Amino acid sequence: MNAAHQLNLFEQRLPKKPYYSDDLSNGLSIIAAKKAVKSRYIQHNGPTHKYWLVFDVDRLGATMCWEDSGAPAPNIVATNRENGHAHLIYGLEIPIRTAPDGSSKALRYAAAVEAALRAKLGSDEGYTGLICKNPLNPHWLVSTWEPNLYTLDWLADYLDLSAYNGSKRLSGNGLGRNCNLFDYLSEWAFKAIRQGYPQYDRWLEAVLTRAEAYNNREFKSPLPLSEVKATAKSVAKWTHKHITPEGFSAWQARQGAKGGKISKGGGRPLGTNKVDWGLWEAVHSLKSQGYSHAVIAEDLKISASTVSKYSQISK
Repeated sequence: MNAAHQLNLFEQRLPKKPYYSDDLSNGLSIIAAKKAVKSRYIQHNGPTHKYWLVFDVDRLGATMCWEDSGAPAPNIVATNRENGHAHLIYGLEIPIRTAPDGSSKALRYAAAVEAALRAKLGSDEGYTGLICKNPLNPHWLVSTWEPNLYTLDWLADYLDLSAYNGSKRLSGNGLGRNCNLFDYLSEWAFKAIRQGYPQYDRWLEAVLTRAEAYNNREFKSPLPLSEVKATAKSVAKWTHKHITPEGFSAWQARQGAKGGKISKGGGRPLGTNKVDWGLWEAVHSLKSQGYSHAVIAEDLKISASTVSKYSQISK
């Protein structure tokens, strides 16, 4: 893929109506992509998918900082001719789905890769990633390097992800914000809904209010409201459907009668009728979000050994 193809792909992947600006001091506006492409700054990813990982390097020599640090070569670099600062743009072969219905494991992995690459490049941690220097605008000095789009595994080959493995809370920047907001909100909602089991509309309003509070309190650069609303809706919908007074009371009664025991034998039950599939779903849902056995046990009011046994059961 030559330079022209890379820039064409950048244009093709733009949101239909991106944010744009020619002067950031005047704020951002929204317009159709065919007009926004003429601006100096442009929104490069849409609200549900991340096609590009962009890093803001604010120092002289930013264009080649990837080579100096042993990082992978970016696909595109847009450099400020006056001070040498640049945006390094990495294209992804398979875009990351950032909507709440996407894979939480995939999003966490992508957030870890993004955080590790940010650290390796020494790029600005306060950069929100909403807009970038538009490589389609001649105001910037534009160069192209790696001709192929990256997979996350390919990027990870250059990085040390050990600091992010098994971490419940990721960096409060970039994709880490999406993961952390979902974690904060899910942990609160799982407990809060049991305080009264409100009607869905009231519950959604409460979850959204809490999500906005987390977004403004926990992140130096808050997520766009559209992403906050999408996460709140996802959490509210799941908890309202799965955590009902009837289901939770019945589960508590069964646990009181059985002591939360599962039959012995390699973590497998004697028969599927011995398994509380409602509890199984709750355990596996929380586990997929990255919670430890101890945290899951505390939330579900069961023993850590029961969490461990249910984690080994497959439907």
